[in-house]
Amino acid sequence: MYTNGGVFLGNVNNVVVDVENGQVDGLFVQETNPLLVEGSRAVSVPYRWIQSVGDIVVLRYFPKRVSVKKAPTLK
Repeated sequence: MYTNGGVFLGNVNNVVVDVENGQVDGLFVQETNPLLVEGSRAVSVPYRWIQSVGDIVVLRYFPKRVSVKKAPTLK
């Protein structure tokens, strides 16, 4: 999977499917590019962000950088 700027995001590992509506919701990518996703975390890319699917997947949109938000601590 590549961004529209040609930067490699990662390999598609799975498809996220809305079974009730019979639609693809997105594509799941593990071992992502650390330049795009903090910590190379796995991400689910919404299908609406995809521009084209073929031998490679090209994204219409992807944020410049995905950061991991830390959960607030309860006291």
